Amino acid sequence: MNLGDFSRADADIGEVMKREPAAAFPARVAIARVEAPGYTTRGASCFGKGRLCLVTAHEVETDQDFAQLAGMPQVAAAAPLGRMLIPGELKTMKDLRLGAASLRADLLLVYSIDTRFHVESTDIGPLALMSLGFLPNKKAHVTATASAALIDVRSGFVYGVAESTATEEQRASVWSTESAIDDSRLKAERGAFRGLLSEYDKLWRGVVREHATADGEQLTDRG
Repeated sequence: MNLGDFSRADADIGEVMKREPAAAFPARVAIARVEAPGYTTRGASCFGKGRLCLVTAHEVETDQDFAQLAGMPQVAAAAPLGRMLIPGELKTMKDLRLGAASLRADLLLVYSIDTRFHVESTDIGPLALMSLGFLPNKKAHVTATASAALIDVRSGFVYGVAESTATEEQRASVWSTESAIDDSRLKAERGAFRGLLSEYDKLWRGVVREHATADGEQLTDRG
């Protein structure tokens, strides 16, 4: 899904341009993975209706990943946003920001993972996957792209975006069972998410250099 479309759903260009950073540092960061309505996998499902839903099961992310986010320079705390803090219908980014505000978070890290399956150069839909066992001589691959945006909870200001892509490739005959298909998906999505963490680390350190201040002077990054 396109995070940009979602974040701009309740604003015009003039309003977006007027937004300013308002977060205090060290910052508290709320973390949310969002997907299109109806998203479901073998290990995860979505909560909420509307333009998107919140993924609360962490089949791609690990405790170590969240610990890494919490341990970055100038982070006071970092934690996933739970379903109890958001409305049942997510219409705009403001709905997620309100949930983050309930946690007294300064910033919202929101991300999504887009996964596509291909056989040779043909993009196929999920309903066709189980027939892949009849294509033993063709190469199959799954590509996952993880995208994230860092947003000011108070003002809606976007500090920056990060993105990473990973691909799993093998013979289509291996995708003869649902579990084999899901294993390939998970490997690609985990690879994309790990790459996203690396790109987000660069983004975060740039945000700290530019926006984290003490007594009016810019802080140096000691992390």
